[in-house]
Amino acid sequence: MHTTDGEAQTEELAHWLGYITDALDREPRGLREIAGWNEAGQPAVIRVAPVVDGKPFPTLYWLIDPQWNLLLDRLEASGQIAVLQAMVDQSPALRSQMREDHALYRNARARFMTPEEKQFLEVGGMMSAFTERGIGGIVDPDRVRCLHTWYAAHWVQPNSIGRLIDDIVARSN
Repeated sequence: MHTTDGEAQTEELAHWLGYITDALDREPRGLREIAGWNEAGQPAVIRVAPVVDGKPFPTLYWLIDPQWNLLLDRLEASGQIAVLQAMVDQSPALRSQMREDHALYRNARARFMTPEEKQFLEVGGMMSAFTERGIGGIVDPDRVRCLHTWYAAHWVQPNSIGRLIDDIVARSN
């Protein structure tokens, strides 16, 4: 018997649902696929639907890896968002890279949107949440708001802030 890609994805999600639920500490909503794996072969990033519980959800990728979540929590608590934001504020080249990162993210989000989701968002006047917002729903393309959303996106498609996080982590080891 031959399985389709969709069936294989469904089986994979079913296999990992308990792990994902434990990692999130709740039942995942809008779960579409596992988008990235950690070194232990466990899900690290999930892809979420653009419409969850009848509302727009512009965060395409969600970081679930417990070690990386803890590490990023600690970086945020130690003021690294402000450090990175200062770097962004001082670098036109970095701001340009961030804008490109947001554009790539918006394009990926659009590719994964079903025709029904697109129609729902257009009819409801909610499409701007997807066409005007970037990584993690960020409105201002020059802002570093949440390291988790940047790093989840970086895990799937490398980005400027993710590379800076990698540098911070490498220097701290």
